[in-house]
Amino acid sequence: MSSFIRWVRQSTFLRETGITFLSISLAFGVGCIILWVAGYSIPAVFANLWKGAFGNRLSIGQTLTKATPIILTSLSFLVAFRSGLFNIGAEGQMYVGAIAAAVVAAQLHLPAVLHAIVSLAAGGLAGAFWGWIPGYLKARRGVNEFVTTMMLSYVAIGLTDFLVAPRGPLHDPKYMANQTARIDLTAMLPRIMKPTQVSWAIVVAGIAVLLVWYYLFRTPSGYELRAVGKSPTAADYGGVRIRRKLILALSLAGVLAGLAGAGEVLGTHFRFVDGFSPGYGWDGIAGGLIARAHPVGAIFAALLMGALRAGGMQVQRSGAAPGDIAAVLQGLVIFFIIAPTLIRMLFRWRRRRAE
Repeated sequence: MSSFIRWVRQSTFLRETGITFLSISLAFGVGCIILWVAGYSIPAVFANLWKGAFGNRLSIGQTLTKATPIILTSLSFLVAFRSGLFNIGAEGQMYVGAIAAAVVAAQLHLPAVLHAIVSLAAGGLAGAFWGWIPGYLKARRGVNEFVTTMMLSYVAIGLTDFLVAPRGPLHDPKYMANQTARIDLTAMLPRIMKPTQVSWAIVVAGIAVLLVWYYLFRTPSGYELRAVGKSPTAADYGGVRIRRKLILALSLAGVLAGLAGAGEVLGTHFRFVDGFSPGYGWDGIAGGLIARAHPVGAIFAALLMGALRAGGMQVQRSGAAPGDIAAVLQGLVIFFIIAPTLIRMLFRWRRRRAE
């Protein structure tokens, strides 16, 4: 029994999990205070949050549909984060991945399973290229990836908007909306939870979680990437090629975000639709932080984010409170997740100053 207690105390996983659950609990507690001060019914708000996220089959399907791309964008963020980089460009990488997958899925004519795989690969490669650009600039020119990934997101959104605009080269002339032609049936990812929009994209996301976990924690290359994030100086002394790892990290991040966009096209919308993402790329940043930069944790973080999005819509429909309360809770969760880290950094800074 004593050895078990000692293991629990020494377990990094359990400690991080406990901090995460405590942070989420504190966030919801503060959210209750905000609702009470604003004059809204706390039981009504949380009852509708639950109803919208898990109340019935349709609600669960909506939560899973929204969680699927967030799993992949969370992985995108945490892969870069593990290497000491901040990839806040998953939204743009997702857009270029989506448009590439839509073109391949609509223009090529291949057998059913092969067509879907090739379309997913096209989305991943397009996202990889969009991640390679800031990776190269960071490694070769020292350009801050925070700026380049963010700016490239707006470039990607604007570029895809131009391509599917009414006079754009990829616009579907049958409709006035900014969208591409419908993809072939052979490229569609089958729905697995009818009548909801949950498709095989969620299986792709689950496979990506396993692959990222295996790469980061079971391969020499993944160890080197994590070593760069822990201490670039020590990694360089150990023979790790820092520049290559930085480029690789952001390229892999782009692959994962591109797959998120491809999954939305092939499994949810069956075409590229301008503005299809309500901010899944930005949610991935929150998901990666909530997951404590662990691939398996990204699943639970994405489910939380998806539930807040789906539940927030129900809260707004019911009139219990504005739908933005979900965004407030999301922000509080992130704040309480990173607050312990900020406090530790503050104490270290004060200690170094005193020394």
